[in-house]
Amino acid sequence: METAEITQHGGLVPDEIIVRLIEDWLRLHGGYGFVFDGFPRTLPQGQSLQEILERHHTPLDLAIWLEVSEDTVRDRISNRLQCRGCGFTTSVSSAKFAERPVCPFCDGSLVRRVDDDEEVLQKRLQEFNTKTQPLADFYKKLDVLHRIDGNRDREAVFSDISRLIEGKSPS
Repeated sequence: METAEITQHGGLVPDEIIVRLIEDWLRLHGGYGFVFDGFPRTLPQGQSLQEILERHHTPLDLAIWLEVSEDTVRDRISNRLQCRGCGFTTSVSSAKFAERPVCPFCDGSLVRRVDDDEEVLQKRLQEFNTKTQPLADFYKKLDVLHRIDGNRDREAVFSDISRLIEGKSPS
């Protein structure tokens, strides 16, 4: 409950909470390979993840950095719709949903998220610049950072991510 309240107001969940959740998850499932989306978000989280992985003798193969302009972020956030039922996310401009604001998976209502307003977005962007941006240098020093232009359409971005992951998979 605490994490939902923090994120609704544009804040980032405290590092100690996120790291504890991630470590628990890795203990249960990490031996099978993993991909995190949106973690780590801060340098201390990245350093903690590295320590956890070292304790478990698990190397970090890849850190993917999606480079997205603030204009693209604003555009995507202002057009984002989310299903109240299952959490599916799409956009207002998506042709498939423009005339039918109903989730294609569960028929739930597609609505704007309460935290998708300009004030919350501005706070998120400021937090990104101060807390998340330093991760790029950290992962560059570890020689695992790969940058991808996230301003392109999702198929092109997905294709680049897939190629990177497949290139790191054991044969």
